[in-house]
Amino acid sequence: MKSPYVSELQANQPAQGTFLVTYKEVRQKKSGEPYLTLTLADRTGDVEAKMWDNAAEVADAFDRDDFIHIKGMMQVFQNRPQLTIHKLQPIAESAVDLADYLPASKRDRDEMFRELEGWIAQIGDPHLRGLLQNLFANEAVAVAYRTAPAAKTVHHAWIGGLIEHVLSLCHLAKLTASHYHGIDFDLLLAGVILHDIGKIHELEYARGIRYTDAGQLLGHIQIGMQMVTEQIARMPDFPPRQRDLLLHLILSHHGQLDFGSPKVPVFPEAMLLHLLDNMDSKMETMRGLIERDRLIEGNWTGYSAPLERSLLKKQRYLDPPVEPPKPAAPPAKPTGASAPAPANSPFAAKLRGALKES
Repeated sequence: MKSPYVSELQANQPAQGTFLVTYKEVRQKKSGEPYLTLTLADRTGDVEAKMWDNAAEVADAFDRDDFIHIKGMMQVFQNRPQLTIHKLQPIAESAVDLADYLPASKRDRDEMFRELEGWIAQIGDPHLRGLLQNLFANEAVAVAYRTAPAAKTVHHAWIGGLIEHVLSLCHLAKLTASHYHGIDFDLLLAGVILHDIGKIHELEYARGIRYTDAGQLLGHIQIGMQMVTEQIARMPDFPPRQRDLLLHLILSHHGQLDFGSPKVPVFPEAMLLHLLDNMDSKMETMRGLIERDRLIEGNWTGYSAPLERSLLKKQRYLDPPVEPPKPAAPPAKPTGASAPAPANSPFAAKLRGALKES
């Protein structure tokens, strides 16, 4: 088992371990000498690292997405942890367990897929239920769906993140569909399960999470629409108008044209799917930012570009850290006329003589 993880590194303590390089840049000091700035990661998080000395000797020995073993010191710079590397050595992939380096859902992925099958079984409409069952009867699709992350960085960006996000939406859909009159729960639930299915081909996650060529060229909305259209084409009895409603759910779930949706929601189930998807992603983004924030002191996180704000660390705000008591100051020495003279001073000798004569 890997040790230590990023989350276990302590400030102002020596550090030694193996990490995945997710960012690498060679920069120059004012003297013209090179130094390395890196981001090192494992499944528990990442940390900024600098190698100030002897960088030229190792700069070409590794690249981004490689593994390195480092020795250094964990420090604090501008209220953030920063790892100063003294020595590093590239490590072969065969020498590490990849599961230690990619973040993953805390839930068992097979268990989550069984829960998903339970939601599909609840769908009363035979066409929608049959479409979903046929899609997931393809083992490659089923495995990818319970393995893929939901995003590259923003929310649910871990192995199993897609299905975890979808199951959260299934619960939210059930709650809200019963609250609003006239919602077709079967259609909404099918849209929830299919809205991000294109992400199984948009993202790859061998060492880090990044976009595939198809993901860059098409995006998950277009990929998902194509997957569903091809599956429906194999079902000649599938109602064409129901097909169009389902495809609109996929096309409009980002809600706005400038957010990447080819269409905006134009009926209640589509609007509800967009709002639930947006809410779940925003709430997870908030939770993750507060949990992983690198600022050591203070009640606020760093700035979040996706949320366009810093967040309050509410629990720290309510229960601020107790500062250790300051050591008591030594008693002040008397000054002026009342200060006792040193025992061996000439004045003390004269005083003792005067007292004897009296």
